[in-house]
Amino acid sequence: MKTVSVSELKAHLSRYLREVRRGSEVQIHDRGVPIARLGPLPRAAEGPGEAERQRLIGAGIIRPGSGHADNVLETEPLELPTSLLDALDEDREDRF
Repeated sequence: MKTVSVSELKAHLSRYLREVRRGSEVQIHDRGVPIARLGPLPRAAEGPGEAERQRLIGAGIIRPGSGHADNVLETEPLELPTSLLDALDEDREDRF
């Protein structure tokens, strides 16, 4: 486990968050005294399991699918008036 000061954590927060995403833990010290530990969430919290899914359905938060999506793959793609690349270029032209 890495140990960092509050000022170091503030200065390089993104780097330490990347390490936490990879499974590391970071202990945070304030003037040499440990005050907190930053670590990854338990794996169960990363995505709902079947029980959680049923709870969300029951609460009306999510709605289960109503059928098969097989026909989506059989339909022809939409004809768009412009290419995706041209649309992205137009959207981003103010950034250059």
